Amino acid sequence: MTRRARIAGLVLVTALLVASCAAGPNDAAAGTPDPAGFWLGLWHGIICPITFIVSLFNDSVGIYEVHNNGNWYNFGFVFGIALMSSIFSRPAVTAPARRRRRKS
Repeated sequence: MTRRARIAGLVLVTALLVASCAAGPNDAAAGTPDPAGFWLGLWHGIICPITFIVSLFNDSVGIYEVHNNGNWYNFGFVFGIALMSSIFSRPAVTAPARRRRRKS
């Protein structure tokens, strides 16, 4: 198996795992006693890109939990988004520097 096929397989498995963890319908109307807190906000921020794509095709999927405890949920949500953007933007920033080092 070539390296490119292994990477494609790993990306596919990762995408399927992340898509299976997408947020479900909003339970605000159900009257759940425990509002979403920091940890659930962090998780929703991490899976936000996948949840956004799923929400374009499925009306019952929400990106943001409306039934939350306020600032801590918001902090976790934004922190999760920032964490994922820093992880995915890093290779684009460091790749040109690696190429320059190899040529010298």
